[in-house]
Amino acid sequence: MRLDAADIESLERATVEAVAPPDTVEIDGWLLPFDDGTIGRAKSATPLRHDLDASALDAIEAAYRARGLKPAFRVADVPGLAAVTAELARRGYVGEQPTLVMTAPAARVAEVAVPFADLLDHPDEAWGAVFLGEGFDAKDGAHRVRRLTEAPDALYGAIRDGGRTVAVGVVSFGHGWAGVHGMRTALDRRGSGFASRLLALFGSAAQARQVDRVFLQVEEANPARRIYERAGFTPAWTYRYWR
Repeated sequence: MRLDAADIESLERATVEAVAPPDTVEIDGWLLPFDDGTIGRAKSATPLRHDLDASALDAIEAAYRARGLKPAFRVADVPGLAAVTAELARRGYVGEQPTLVMTAPAARVAEVAVPFADLLDHPDEAWGAVFLGEGFDAKDGAHRVRRLTEAPDALYGAIRDGGRTVAVGVVSFGHGWAGVHGMRTALDRRGSGFASRLLALFGSAAQARQVDRVFLQVEEANPARRIYERAGFTPAWTYRYWR
């Protein structure tokens, strides 16, 4: 899926909106979310274009420090932002956690599996409990539940099995995109195809709203990317957190 400058900006705005940071501001083509939690997207400045120079970095750092927060940046590995990453490196920031932004047509995602799962307007306690289960960091999980449940326009997928919730996820809507977030499967039920069922559910939900594009983000080394590729997702760009 080819993305133009307007697509890039809308996707970045949708990405930040979905994790509901308590406050955001804009400085010279950058979107600055402010949060003191564990979600990198909710507390890292990101360029809304892929052709910016490093002139705004001083103002961005000052904005974070004025709020008692450590400056951090989420920057795409693209030629048009090379001056930004070079200057961040010069200032002592380290680029880490390479993460793929992937996009797909909603119709293709909807076809990946039978969407046999519950779609909730509001998550229940069992939905949130999956984030706190074995194999997940409890502090990070609690913060993700809080932020994802505060997204301004989202639906929540849950797969139940034997009276137990075993897999969950979120689909958010905004700026012309459906975004997939918070995909989690209980440690003892991984490999059961639940992620594909949730993706199909979210693709269908996007179609129901006449939203034809879906995005998600996955760390480059995460084997789950193979599931997303089977669902029709292709890489748009890779970003790193500069901290």
